[in-house]
Amino acid sequence: MTTIASSPTIILIAGHWLGAWAWEDVLEHLKADHSRATAMTLPGLDADDPERAARTLDDQVAAVVDLFARLGVSEEQRAVIVAHSGANAPVSLVLDRHPELVQRVVWFDSGPMATGSAFAPDLPEEVDELPLPSFDVLGQQASLDGLSADVLDRIRARAIPEPDCVLRQPVELTNDARNGVPTTLVCCSIPSVQMLEMARGGHPMFTEVAKLQNVDVIDLATGHWPMWSRPRDLAEVIQSEASRIG
Repeated sequence: MTTIASSPTIILIAGHWLGAWAWEDVLEHLKADHSRATAMTLPGLDADDPERAARTLDDQVAAVVDLFARLGVSEEQRAVIVAHSGANAPVSLVLDRHPELVQRVVWFDSGPMATGSAFAPDLPEEVDELPLPSFDVLGQQASLDGLSADVLDRIRARAIPEPDCVLRQPVELTNDARNGVPTTLVCCSIPSVQMLEMARGGHPMFTEVAKLQNVDVIDLATGHWPMWSRPRDLAEVIQSEASRIG
């Protein structure tokens, strides 16, 4: 069994509207396996931050790098980043700026962003933050499979509006070394066969996947939020992928 001393540092980053609390169920399973796992809340998604609505992607990247320093991440002791959904913007920037600090990135229902892209570049000027949509609307954009009414209530109660700066800011990437970071794509609501076909076809959501030099693909059939629909299975995938070198 992997011991705490030999386990890599795992940093869990959830997508839009979510904070560290979204990983509670997954963390229970990871810690039972002696994983050194930490969930973080990105700037802009902390309800106690009076300036949260003004936070930017650069603030989020700086927070991840600061967490690296506090956890002792270095070129000799690199981190495994687990990124969900809309966490792809800040994580893409972290990989671009500090690829030497990342042992592996595990994307689930997510993936690297292309340079110049933004999540919502056409967001109306009068919008300064984007609340969690209704689940009827959200379910048309991403699968809610496996989420109970209790889980949906929990998400609704704790979700934080996403700052407009995070949604509008383009991701500017300059370091091709990011494509060499070992990568695992965990496909949940979109099967891997379909995702890879879209990548080969140049679909804008997956254009960067074709550039990855060291990539593995895993299917974990469920909805877009497996941290609630399949937390134990997701933890097992994370633990397995985090233990790999290269």
